[in-house]
Amino acid sequence: MIETMRWEDGKLILLDQTKLPLTTEFIECTDYRRVRVAIKILEVRGAPAIGAAAGFAMVLAAKEASNRPDFVGTLDKMRADLITARPTAVNLEWAANKLYALAKKLNQEDMRPREIVPELEKLAIKIYNDDIEKNKRMGKYGAEVLPDEAIVLTHCNAGALATCGYGTALGVIRAAQECGKLKMVYSDETRPLLQGARLTAYELCEDNIPVTCITDGMAAWTMKQKGINCVVVGADRIASNGDTANKIGTYGVALAAKAHGIPFYIAAPVSTFDFSIQTGEEIPIEERKGEEIKQFRSEITAPKKALTFNPAFDVTPNELIAGIITEYGVVRAPYIENIQKLKEMSKED
Repeated sequence: MIETMRWEDGKLILLDQTKLPLTTEFIECTDYRRVRVAIKILEVRGAPAIGAAAGFAMVLAAKEASNRPDFVGTLDKMRADLITARPTAVNLEWAANKLYALAKKLNQEDMRPREIVPELEKLAIKIYNDDIEKNKRMGKYGAEVLPDEAIVLTHCNAGALATCGYGTALGVIRAAQECGKLKMVYSDETRPLLQGARLTAYELCEDNIPVTCITDGMAAWTMKQKGINCVVVGADRIASNGDTANKIGTYGVALAAKAHGIPFYIAAPVSTFDFSIQTGEEIPIEERKGEEIKQFRSEITAPKKALTFNPAFDVTPNELIAGIITEYGVVRAPYIENIQKLKEMSKED
């Protein structure tokens, strides 16, 4: 599996995912602002990967803030700036807040800023390593619920490229392949930036996992014609009732799966749950520039005068979800009750 990011000599090295699959290039980030840009323009993307990148960004921010008179106040401003890069992906805020909280605590214990930075670095590295381990646990639980001879449809990219390694939805698919349960993966291209075609298909081909690319508009017909018996996607934010935000188009896939009697699963770590909100109506939905719809790279694909509506995410209501695959197991309805149990369970670790 290709490396999404690495921490090397006090710098964050990111794979530029906007160049895939044609070119493999890495970006060297020496300050938090460059990481923020990478998150905003999707050079790094996917909720868990964004969270890990944010952790390292906070280490870079702390290094800079350590030279300022008000270390904690300066770091807090940098944290606030960082989390505006992608408002829907809760992992970004989760990781930034986690490192800030540690910095604040150590500062209150009279530790000097230059001593705090190495402790933040340890925490960022732990977030990175923990993500890979969580993904493998998710993969195991997810493979157990997939049918034999699984023909799986997935949307967007929730693989190694969206995480620190292995993947969430694609981690389930990888685990199913490893235990001989996988027959075929159908990957929606995922408009407007084609993460499903450029990234998911790329990852699966690299790992010799059978994959067929389809356009987003083909999902329902493909379910009917190709014997799809499971849908697995990732998530960017999950409310306390199980409503889930994911890349635009996921809601339509869930509706089509319901109509065809196909189980629709979410695969996401506990860090993707936002326990502070009750329903999906409270999830902020990022809207991106219309040029992403009216052109692809340098090619104009729509009239300049045409208006655009370009939400980056949609919300799938919990009643369309058969289960949420986490590192603690598969959460099923009743979601409010069982997500509360998941919250308590995760506090114990």
